[in-house]
Amino acid sequence: MRKIMDYIKEKKALLFDSYEGKLFQHRLNGFLAAMAAVLVALGVFLFFVVQWRSHVFTYYDVVSSVPREHVNGTEDIRLGNAVMTYSRDGAHCTDLRGSVLWNQTFEIQDPLIDVCQNVAAIADYNGRDVYVVSDSEILGNFATNMPIRNIAVSATGRVVVVMADTHVTYYKIFAPDGTELYTGEATMSSSGYPTALSLSPNGELMQISYTYLDAGAYKTNVAFYNLGAVGENKTDFFVGTYIYDLFVPYVQYMDEETSFAVSDSRLMIYKGSQIPVLLTEFLYTDEVKSVFYSEDYIGLVFYGDTGNSAYKMNVYDVSGKQVGTYYFDVEYTDIFFGKGYFAVYNDAECVIMTLNNVIKYSGAFDRSVSCLIPLNSSYRFLAVTDESIDTIQLR
Repeated sequence: MRKIMDYIKEKKALLFDSYEGKLFQHRLNGFLAAMAAVLVALGVFLFFVVQWRSHVFTYYDVVSSVPREHVNGTEDIRLGNAVMTYSRDGAHCTDLRGSVLWNQTFEIQDPLIDVCQNVAAIADYNGRDVYVVSDSEILGNFATNMPIRNIAVSATGRVVVVMADTHVTYYKIFAPDGTELYTGEATMSSSGYPTALSLSPNGELMQISYTYLDAGAYKTNVAFYNLGAVGENKTDFFVGTYIYDLFVPYVQYMDEETSFAVSDSRLMIYKGSQIPVLLTEFLYTDEVKSVFYSEDYIGLVFYGDTGNSAYKMNVYDVSGKQVGTYYFDVEYTDIFFGKGYFAVYNDAECVIMTLNNVIKYSGAFDRSVSCLIPLNSSYRFLAVTDESIDTIQLR
């Protein structure tokens, strides 16, 4: 009896000697060559990804520049992917090409600004005027009947305004045209004073930090309101509260369901698109110097504790996890988060660090920068100066 291996060899020889066999072999060789090319390309791609992630930029190029006129006494802030410039006399918005999108004149003694994505509310602290704008148009303006103490805006243009009366503090939600949508009130003897407040981007949820005194100590009631269908079935749209033996001067919505609150010793993160609940808490003993956030991250800045860095920043994500702790020395005027990194800058210098603790760039600006805006391309930014709006690319 022939050995089975000899039989297989004979069959393979007959197969590959035939036309069908040669065609099969040709296709097989082509498939193997294509797979080899794919593996080589993947290896090259992964090599460049690793190189890119570890690459440190040493300078930047000005890719394009458009001139602008700067007026003394004005401030520049990011509004979506545009730049809003404001002062006591008015505000205007400029796109990335330097074109003025809208211009609003007013007379405001002490501008009070809040921004949510591409929408901003401008109010006169202790005055009565409110202006609502976006990165493309003026949405509306209205006047209140009492002095304004605080404001918060949503991406839909809804504005909550805190107003002071003699013994009662009122907070009202308005549409951009001044239509009143909701009214609430607070007193120190009942709920406390509304120290901080925030609206979700869709304008459906509101978070208020009420401060009050109890036995000589500050306490805080962090309350939530649902202004949609769920809240209509609740008294005064109230859907929940958390009471703390702490002073909580800062609350903020990050997205439609995530918000947080900051005290002098604790960060609280809440979750819920209808009825928010406490997701997690983080304790700390150092004094919080500044708070920064995006749709994905919360950054708490403290004074440095290593002896070598002026500042440190703890970063947390929307899932309630601490991403890391980062150290830097820049005397910052602003910090913002990008995709996998954050930028710390002032008018003269900038440090860009990944969330993996790699410093991608550290250097000075060629000209004084009032506002730095990330663009869609990797490590490309819009640098707003007194003379121009520059598109810069790190190299």
